Amino acid sequence: MLARIVRDPRTERVILGLIIFNAITLGLETSPSVMARYGGLLHAVDQAVLVVFVAEILARIAVHRLSFFRDPWSLFDFFVVAISIVPATESLTVLRALRILRILRLITAIPSLRRVVGGLVGALPGMGSILLLLLLIFYVFSVMAAKLFGASKPELFGDLGTAAYTLFQVMTFDDWSAGVVKPLMEEHPYAALFFIVFILLSTFMVLNLFIGVVVSALDEESAADAPKLTRPAGLDERILAELSALRAEVAALRERMAEKA
Repeated sequence: MLARIVRDPRTERVILGLIIFNAITLGLETSPSVMARYGGLLHAVDQAVLVVFVAEILARIAVHRLSFFRDPWSLFDFFVVAISIVPATESLTVLRALRILRILRLITAIPSLRRVVGGLVGALPGMGSILLLLLLIFYVFSVMAAKLFGASKPELFGDLGTAAYTLFQVMTFDDWSAGVVKPLMEEHPYAALFFIVFILLSTFMVLNLFIGVVVSALDEESAADAPKLTRPAGLDERILAELSALRAEVAALRERMAEKA
């Protein structure tokens, strides 16, 4: 009976609703006026929802047993709920703020979100090599910028770290033209060419490679889940039942033929 309750779609919908409701109440707790009037009620609601989450996790552990701890999504749910149980003392007040992590359980509750996160995780190996390429581009251009423009603009390119931070600002288009390039062009008229090449390499080429890797990983994740999505529920059980019935009919026919013989 416990397994039926855990696997019942209505249970999943109730948990999903509680996750969204709890996220709203946690947001209301950030308002001093709301806490002054309804602080006790919100705290009681939060504790009640936490009790439901703990009971749901314990029920899933009882049903799935060791297989629960082999499922990464189940471990994620367990970790999020476990953080909420830890008492938030004065030295661990950050744990109280981490209660909002409960809303991340939406990732495991909504299959489409789970596929997106699975695709992002699958893209990490490919993103590592692209990140290394981006770091190499940053290092080369940071050294060049410090050598070329460090003397005239030390606040922007005085050393390697400062130059790298300024180039990151340029890469994100944060006031890069009026705040960085145009003042620099007063002493270095051709500085714009340096930054245009950097933007083409870092922003338009490398970051688009990131997007390509992520899209490819999402496609693979969707393709892997496609058979699961199109396969009718209970198909294996129906096939086994039909095979058992067919075997019984064949056995009965053999008995009749043996009696006639």
